[in-house]
Amino acid sequence: MIALDILLDGTFAAIAAIGFGAISDPPKRAYPRIAILAAIGHALRYSLMHYADMDIATASLISSFAIGMGSLGLGRRARCPLPVLYIPALLPMIPGIYAYRTIFYLVMFLQALNEPSTGVNYMQQFLSNGIVTIGVVSMLAVGATSPFFIFKHRAFSLTRKQAPKQKNE
Repeated sequence: MIALDILLDGTFAAIAAIGFGAISDPPKRAYPRIAILAAIGHALRYSLMHYADMDIATASLISSFAIGMGSLGLGRRARCPLPVLYIPALLPMIPGIYAYRTIFYLVMFLQALNEPSTGVNYMQQFLSNGIVTIGVVSMLAVGATSPFFIFKHRAFSLTRKQAPKQKNE
């Protein structure tokens, strides 16, 4: 049952990532790589959160780092820049429910300005959800881009073909 949950989570993330990737019109050879990266990243985050009792921000950091490292490995064969692969793979990991709740509780707070006791609760929920949203999105950005800075030379050479070796005459 655990393996099925992880597999389904990765499969749905891969489908979503392909859809997000289609918006930016990458080369066709990039689609399978985007799906693989999204499936691995999202399944890893799901596993860390549900089976290792890790918080969403830390699990997102580790998963996005795995996506960034994977895009380094898969980028050479696809001859694609890193963002073409990792941005669509990261998008299914955006914490949409927390972002929605942030806006919802902001609106509720603004409607309850004349009721201080109710307004305090709404403001607390607004801040809580907003901090989670900002934290997770920040961790996704840091984790996915850090391989780019760690392996700077390799990241820039992904889109270039290897120069033919010249014979010394």
